[in-house]
Parts: sequence; C-alpha cells; structure tokens
Amino acid sequence: MLISGTAGGQGRAAAKLFAQEGATVVGCDIKAAENDETARMIAEAGGTMNALTLDVTDLVQARQWIDYAVSRYGGIDVLYNNAALERFAPFAEMSADDWHYAQRHEQDVVFFPTQAAWSHLIARGGGSVINTGSVSGMRGSERIGSIGHAAGKGAVIAMTKQLALEGAPHNIRVNAISPGPIDTPVTAAGLAADPNFRLTYEGWPLLHRTGKPDDVAYCALWLASDESGFITGINVPVDGGWSAKGGLTAKSGDLVGLQATTAS
Repeated sequence: MLISGTAGGQGRAAAKLFAQEGATVVGCDIKAAENDETARMIAEAGGTMNALTLDVTDLVQARQWIDYAVSRYGGIDVLYNNAALERFAPFAEMSADDWHYAQRHEQDVVFFPTQAAWSHLIARGGGSVINTGSVSGMRGSERIGSIGHAAGKGAVIAMTKQLALEGAPHNIRVNAISPGPIDTPVTAAGLAADPNFRLTYEGWPLLHRTGKPDDVAYCALWLASDESGFITGINVPVDGGWSAKGGLTAKSGDLVGLQATTAS
C-alpha cells in the first residue's frame, strides 16, 4: 500500500499501524530524515516500509512514486492520500500566493497520485483509495483563518464522491476521512503560540479531548480493509463529534476563566 506524508503525525501513525497489520508500505514525504526515521521505527517493530523522498504536488514525482511501487511489488491495492500543507489567513488578508499554495498542497496532492495510480488499480481488479479531507471542508471554523484550507478540503471531499462514481465499474472504492482537532507536530506549534486558540481548539469536540493520529489511522485501516467492502463515496468525520454541533462545547465565559486560570 502507498501512504503520502509519512514523515510524522497522521501519516507516520498510519504507516506504523498498516505495517503492524502486515501491509508492505511505500511511503513518501518531502522531509527525508523524518521519513527515514518512520521506516526505521517500522523495521525495528518487524514491519516493512520503503521511504521515498519526493513531492506529490509535482505530477512527475507523483508518477515516480506510483511506478516504483508497481515495479517493485507488482501492483497497488491501497492508496492513502494523507499528505497536505496549509497556509492560514483571514479571507480579506490572504495573498494570491498563499491561496494558490493552499490549493496546490490540498488538491494536487490527491489528484496527481490518484490519477497516476488509476490504471494500475483497474489492472489489479480494484482497490481502495482514501483521501484526507477535513472538518474545515464541511463547515466554517472559528479563529484559524481557514478560507484556503476550507476550499481545498471541500474540493477533496467533492473529488472523493466523483472518483467513487468513476471507480465503481472497476471495483475501486474511494472514501475520505475528515479529521477534526488532532494532536500532531504541525498543530502543536500553532497551539503553543496562541493560548486562546488552544482553548478554542480543545473546545471543539463533544468528547472533551483532542484527537490522536491513531484515531485517524484506525479509520483508514478500516476503509482499506474488506470490512468496508460495500462502502464507497463517503466522508467520515474523525472529530470527536465536532461536526454534530454548533459553537464551542465550553461557553465563552468558561473559556475566559479557563484562560485566566491557565495563565496563572
């Protein structure tokens, strides 16, 4: 199976889980050292991962990744489009460069690898494609200046439905996972820099905890398996219930009080 963005966070968690379950993982990332570290961790646990350093926003490199897996292992069963990068700014302040960066790193990272893998999945007799959306692509989000991220992930969710339709005659299932608040190295820096945003972020889920990368990885494992064999074209929010409600779980007054307590 192929997983993009395996240098850390949700991609690393998925690579470790799939390898633990017996899959041969072909992972890729632009961060060579961190990606090699994921492969080392998996090897030490008795699993197999090939770590490629490449950028799937580039069509040629995306094809190289797919072709490597096919030539080495004879085909593809599962493609997990996990990789993405974001830039955040309020709508009125977002530059054209940041807008285009967001769309390239949210949409192209799904389009290019999937298109490169499509003929191989057909030749294989089908398979499972898993795309990473976001709850930001489902509804508006407070504070984070999410217009670029929302547009990119909303497009991924829409692409998933269209790909499911076009893949069905070939037994290719295509589904999306939309994470909510998840603790990763990427989110950690933003949360540390803005205590008020941390209060907002941690107030989103119904379950009163922030998600972990493994929460997302277990959903991906299910979507890749035969246990979900009659499921295609869906978007699964892994968000602790955030998309089932409006506003924050905590009241604004509670947040102010909690912020004061945290600061003291």
